[in-house]
Amino acid sequence: MEAALAVIGSGFGGLGAALRAQELGRKVVVFEALNYPGGCASTFAHRGYRFEAGATLFSGMDEHQPFGRWLRDRGLDVTVERIDPLVELRTPFGNLKVVRDRKAFADGLCAWVGERPAAIRAFLDYQKQVADVLWELFEEPSLLPPLDFASVWRHLGRSPRYLPLTRLVGRSLGSVLRRCGLEDCVRLRTFLDAVCQITVQVPADEAEAPFALAAMDYFWRGTGHIRGGIGVLAQALVDSIETHGGEVRMSDRVRGLEAIAGGWRVHSRSGTCEVRKVAANLLPQDLQGLLQGPGFQSPSRQLARWSQRVQSGWGACMLYRVAVPPVGFGPDARHLQLVQDPAQPLHSGNHLFASISGEGDFGRCPEGMRTLTVSTHVPLASWSGLAEGEQGRSIEAIQHKMRAGLAQLAPEWEPHVVFEASASPRTFERFTRRTGGWVGGIPRRVGLGQYADLFAGNIAPGLALVGDSAFPGQSTLAAALGGHRAATRLLKSNR
Repeated sequence: MEAALAVIGSGFGGLGAALRAQELGRKVVVFEALNYPGGCASTFAHRGYRFEAGATLFSGMDEHQPFGRWLRDRGLDVTVERIDPLVELRTPFGNLKVVRDRKAFADGLCAWVGERPAAIRAFLDYQKQVADVLWELFEEPSLLPPLDFASVWRHLGRSPRYLPLTRLVGRSLGSVLRRCGLEDCVRLRTFLDAVCQITVQVPADEAEAPFALAAMDYFWRGTGHIRGGIGVLAQALVDSIETHGGEVRMSDRVRGLEAIAGGWRVHSRSGTCEVRKVAANLLPQDLQGLLQGPGFQSPSRQLARWSQRVQSGWGACMLYRVAVPPVGFGPDARHLQLVQDPAQPLHSGNHLFASISGEGDFGRCPEGMRTLTVSTHVPLASWSGLAEGEQGRSIEAIQHKMRAGLAQLAPEWEPHVVFEASASPRTFERFTRRTGGWVGGIPRRVGLGQYADLFAGNIAPGLALVGDSAFPGQSTLAAALGGHRAATRLLKSNR
């Protein structure tokens, strides 16, 4: 066998798997269809400008967290800017800044909502209590399955802290608000719906409470802006993998997987190689399309279930802009959430997330200008069911609504735009090679089924799925952690 582990795809799930394999002293080879890494969380060039593939914030960068540890231990030349505020929510009834200081944020939220401050503070205290328990699982991969004796012992010692979580399982975040007497607090609901839409991919009334309460905390969990764009971090990790003896094959698309005695045969654009184990940073349906030969009889029920759940998820509609910053705009990167009508669903142009580059984002655009990456969710199930002409008209209507939202809620930028390009789910399908242009993670809708994947095993002996559709998914940090977890399971197993 040429390598212990083949990784298909250099998104952050695949990179997490490759990094973990090297930590375990194993030889790794990474296959990437594109000529740059990062997948859905990458930085790409267009017409001389460089944009993020999607508007995003990046978490897990503190020294005790996965990305922070990799940056420190591998000596990577990546600058994390601790911007403040982290996000500004803009709505028709006023704006809210999410700042780094928790107390200051709580004060600002209570003032912005303007009612029931005691109940809001009690809710925030409870949210932090839940998040503190669950984020330790994200910050220490050994606490997630597969578990060794030491990890099981640690969980037993922590069991009293888990007890308050049991009453949340199978309940929505909306039900928690009702218990706190905050269900009709419109401004608070707007904030929570906006946060849930970009984290667990559903509004508060549909979100499984433990996932939602933990995801609310990502603002204060090593979150920052990568100077130069997320692609800078992805490329630094690729360079480090190569420096430590790994092989990364860019522009080398995998065309098939074949189970063989003792491992897998990988058929790619450049040829064929044999490996012991495979971590596939792909959509489940795309992985299924690669499987071939008599060594693989049929996809597992787990893979089939994930494929079905993907269909209930989201695509993205994008606007990529370049503009001269308005007078008084500071040097830092900015992130805006814009909600045009809080009474309507937060997708299809009604809710926008905009990432604006900073002065230090070298090579993104000419000096004195900024890039704006603006995204909105598009429900793939309804969009993909349209005829091709109807899909085009639907995207035009969504992008028209996006422009109206920017003009309404970020008007200071409108007179200064010098360039605009757009993207649809069809664009993302071409760009990411993901069927249907699906992005963002499986929605964490309320229900016990959300926990089925926690102890899920490999797709087949020596084959694991990683990325945003595999547990824990749901963000670049969670995708990387899932890759770390899958590589541990693969490489410590005899199967």
